[in-house]
Amino acid sequence: MPNISSIIKNVRNIMRQDRGVSGDAQRLEQLGWLLFLKILDDKDQELELIRDRYRSVIPEKFQWRNWAVDPEGITGVDLILFIDHPTDGLFVTLKNLKAPHAPQRAMLVREVFDGSNNYMKSGYELRKVINQLNGFDFNNNEDRHVFGTVYESILVELRDAGNKGEYYTPRAITQLMTQMTAPRLGEKILDPAAGTGGFLSAAIDYIRDKEVHTLDDEATLQKSITGWELKPVSYVLGLTNLILHGLDVPDWHYLDSLMTEYNSIGPKQQVDVILANPPFGASIADGVETNFPQSFRCRESADLFVILMIQLLKPGGRCAIVLPDGCITGDGYKERIREKLLTDCNLHTIVRLPQSTFFPATVSTNLLFFQKGTPTKEIWYWEHRLPEGQKSYSKTKAIQFESFAPLIDWWDQREESDVAWKVKVGDLKRGFDLDVKNPHREEEARDLSATEVLSRLNASVETTQKLLAELQRQIG
Repeated sequence: MPNISSIIKNVRNIMRQDRGVSGDAQRLEQLGWLLFLKILDDKDQELELIRDRYRSVIPEKFQWRNWAVDPEGITGVDLILFIDHPTDGLFVTLKNLKAPHAPQRAMLVREVFDGSNNYMKSGYELRKVINQLNGFDFNNNEDRHVFGTVYESILVELRDAGNKGEYYTPRAITQLMTQMTAPRLGEKILDPAAGTGGFLSAAIDYIRDKEVHTLDDEATLQKSITGWELKPVSYVLGLTNLILHGLDVPDWHYLDSLMTEYNSIGPKQQVDVILANPPFGASIADGVETNFPQSFRCRESADLFVILMIQLLKPGGRCAIVLPDGCITGDGYKERIREKLLTDCNLHTIVRLPQSTFFPATVSTNLLFFQKGTPTKEIWYWEHRLPEGQKSYSKTKAIQFESFAPLIDWWDQREESDVAWKVKVGDLKRGFDLDVKNPHREEEARDLSATEVLSRLNASVETTQKLLAELQRQIG
């Protein structure tokens, strides 16, 4: 397969030459629907070979193989008209797509194009982009295995730190959380903040590797994966991801999870496993907090997701989520949320991560693992440390799954060590504060959060001012 990063870099540079595309957000959206159409057509061609009477929902004229594959094919003004014509162009056709033989698949296509735009104005530059994307062969089994790398390259190369970081969870983290939660065939698995589908694709790979042996097993798996996503670009990328991971009609929904009516969630809506990295500090729609009980209402998205996920779990259901330090400490509604978590669930493990784990964001984060149904008696903590000699994670030195080997070895036979300790719930600080530091580590040696640095700086300034005042008094 051609060098993935090279293709993505070439696409980005070509789009920069087009006057209609401005910034990484538009480049990512443009790439999203193009990649979706190519992958959908690759999958359609595969299904046409292995299933009798299979028909694509995409009209023949707009199937990728018929207009995009030929490198000398339609280009320039003709290509732009082919896509943007107001009555019979690609966009208007697919926004209004109807396919009685496959209505659910057609609905997914409609949602993709209803939330996307063609920003490119030059048909010549667009043809160059399409030719680059034809370097990906997603019907090649070997190429499929590197699809995670394709998506990582897309997100790393094209995101801007301010907007797209919320879509991206390092693959090492999704693998770890999935493996430690151990979803089983037949269990209902949900990510209510699904982004580009990283957790769900990890769950698919994990279950297929361990338990899918027959066509019936595969059919069961197909029905067990659900994702909810609000952002249009990540919705398209996530849907594309799941289709390439072999889900014929993904149970993938374009919706705001926090708009779910809390009290309407009953046994039929509850699931066995939740894997998620909910957005931190994201803006929420007006009135969303009123969907939740009075004592938990707030404007912090991550805190509301915690309450939502507890409600969405079946008794005995398991959850692994990413949360910042700001969610595991603090008073008021935060304290009440933590009390509910510890009362309704067994929060058995918290993995503390270095600040640079989600580079370029620098925020102290934690992985919380819990099971609904019994209250928490004690919590095990594990401090994940940077590789020896490395000061931080970065674009070129990202976190690797192999670095979690000591944690995985420790998981089933837990003992205290310089990186592992346990705390009884009764010994937590007032307000069920979960921000428990490693008692085996020197205070000066550990990384400090921005809040801690600011607090210490303020204390130092205050002390200095007092000393100066006293000195001035003595001199006076």
